[in-house]
This record gives sequence, structure tokens and C-alpha cells, in this order.
Amino acid sequence: MQLYTKILIGLLLGILFGWLIHILDARWITVYLDPVGQIFLRLIKLVVVPMILSSIILGASGMRDTRKLGSLGLWTLLFFITTTAIAIAIGVTLTEFTKPGAALPEADRNSLMQSYADAVTEKTASIDPKNRSELERVLDLLVRIVPTNPIEAMSQGDMLGIIFFALFFGLCLTLIDRAKADVFRNVIDAFNDTILKMITLIMHTAPFGVFAIIADAVATLGIGILIPLGFYGLVVLGGLALHLVLTYGFLLFFLARQNLFVFLKRIRPALLLGFSTSSSSATLPVSMKVAEEELGVSREVSSFTLPLGATINMDGTALYQGVAAMFIAQVFGIELTLTQKLLMVLTATLASIGAAGVPGAGMITLAVVLQSAGIPLAGIALIFGIDRLLDMFRTTINIVGDLTCTVIMDNRYKRGSNP
Repeated sequence: MQLYTKILIGLLLGILFGWLIHILDARWITVYLDPVGQIFLRLIKLVVVPMILSSIILGASGMRDTRKLGSLGLWTLLFFITTTAIAIAIGVTLTEFTKPGAALPEADRNSLMQSYADAVTEKTASIDPKNRSELERVLDLLVRIVPTNPIEAMSQGDMLGIIFFALFFGLCLTLIDRAKADVFRNVIDAFNDTILKMITLIMHTAPFGVFAIIADAVATLGIGILIPLGFYGLVVLGGLALHLVLTYGFLLFFLARQNLFVFLKRIRPALLLGFSTSSSSATLPVSMKVAEEELGVSREVSSFTLPLGATINMDGTALYQGVAAMFIAQVFGIELTLTQKLLMVLTATLASIGAAGVPGAGMITLAVVLQSAGIPLAGIALIFGIDRLLDMFRTTINIVGDLTCTVIMDNRYKRGSNP
């Protein structure tokens, strides 16, 4: 049985069990479920910092190859970062406008906040204890990007500081002697593989964690919690569709003179494989094949942009993280300031560089975004059950982004332009 099937079963059983507890008014039973859910959340927190640190160092240090293709590498990197920022901005704006989390009745929201009162109070109180203007908060955010002590940043879960240090460290690895850098990269690579294996094993505990936390939520709120959850899924899909049509459609038409729907038809094999596997990395060989055979892209360009895209271009994942973070904040009744929203956009954009191209990794990087904005991680359990389905769609968008960039860069490359 596939893991996502087990998670779905855990979700359904948790809903049923929680509903029975709710109608029987036997909330005392959830006391025995709470340790299971808490252990699951702590396991997720366990791997967040080492995963972000190792994967971003690897991603940044692997950019040494940009020297081979000159400005092509710089423009490719700029393309990926820009479209990722646009994607999460679409997600945050759409969720702010539709407010799927607000569909939860006020009484149920109060019950949920009471259940997680300590977590909500701790997170919201630590965001910005001073009464300052938004400009002052943004300026403070820019200063806090640079940590004074990376070890302290790791111990305190300062995600922005960790990401900055990892990026800076990885880029500096490209500037030292290659032989020395490769020795260290091999160690980090092995460490990263170990962390990915830990994530795989942690995901096997997900059915039990989801069962325990969803049962607790439904026991507290009743079956009404499912209404905003369904609304949330529709908002994610709507955001992905907007990014596909508006962002990629616009870029393809004006920079490569291609029709989006004809383009999607040509790359269909890669999209179908990405949708079924939820893995950009697993789809890479097929993506390279369709780029060269169906889109006419030169191998010199595709062999650079597509592997780089599979490593750092996670538009769909970033958009989903923005929607999920906003949704969870709305469910808990947390009003996010402009500074916090900017922090979410920046953190999700940078964290996407370290998002592994394997199923389920987006849920771990979501924890990074939630921590950066001071949103309780307990909210992850509310969306875990439908994450696998949404993962299939957001992976497909990631692949479209990789191939869109490849076509645009190849078009400029063949015209003799400096991309």
C-alpha cells in the first residue's frame, strides 16, 4: 500500500474517530492521542534545520557550472528566483482575498485556539514585542537576514539567518580550490542523503500523526472543520492555475513567441510523469528528452537549465506554502502584518532552493515558512491529509516552470543574445 494511501486512511479514520468523540462528548480520550501527534510534530521539527542547511549549501555550491555558460547561468537563476517570488505572491494575495480559513465558525476557531493556546500565544508574542511602524519592521527584517552567530540561529530556529548562512557558505565554496571544495561537498552530500532518508522514515509515521491530530481537531470542532479544508484545496489549485496561465503564459508568448496550450501539449509526457510521481528529480530524464525532441532546445542549454531547475525551481511548492501558511494563520485567527507576509515571501523563495525534488519534501519546508511567520506548526496536521493530491499538481507546475525557462533561454541563446 502506498504511503499517501495510508495517510488518507489515517485522515479518514481520524475524522471518524474524532467525530464519535465529539458527539459522545468524550474529549478525555484525546489526552491519550496528544503524545502521538506531538511526537510527529517534533520529528518534523527535528529535520527542518539540517535539511535546509545541507541542501541549500549543496544547491549554492553546485552553481560553479554557471561560469561555463556565462550570463546564461545568471539569467537562468534570476528567472527561477523571480518566478518563485511571483508564485508565492499570487498564493498569499489569493488567500488574503478569499480567506478560506475564515470559513471556520467563530466558536470553532475559539475552541481551536484554546486547544493550542500556549503555542499561539508563544508564537504571536515573539514576533515583534515592540510597537513599531511597518517601515521599521521591514528595515529590522533586512538587518536580521544576516545572523551574528549561525550556531545561535540554528538553535533558535531563525530560518532566514540559516538560509542566508547556507547560501553564503555554499557560494563561497565555489570560490576556493575545487579539490578542497569537492571533499567538503561530498561530506555535505552524504549528510544531505542521510537527512532525506530520515524524512522518508518520518513520513512513514505520518498516518499515525495525522490520525491523532485530526481526531483531536474534529473532537474539538466537530465535522465543520472539513469545510474550510476543502476551500483551502480549491484555493491552492486556483493559485496554481493562475500562475500557469498568467506568469508562464505571458513569459512564453512575449519571450519565446509560443502558445501556452500548444507548449503544454508538447511537454505532456513530462507532465504526466511528474503528476504521477510528484518528483521533479525523477522526471528530469523525460524533461530533457521532450525539451530536445519536442521543443527543439539545444542540449547545451537543456543540460544546464533543467538540472538547475529541478534543484532550485519550486514555483508550485512556494505558492502552496504561501496559501497553506495564510490558511493556517486564518484558522488560528492570527492577523499577519505586512512585514510577516514579506518575510513569508522571502523565506519561501529562499527555502525553495533547498526543497528536495522528492515527494513530501514540501511539507518540511512549509514548517520553515510557518516558523518564520510565527504560525503554530500544529496547523500542518490540518492540511496533511490532502497534501499528496496537491503535491501532484504543484510538482506539475514546477516542471512547466523548468521547461518554460529552458525554451526562453534557448530562444535567446540561438538569437545570439546574451540571456
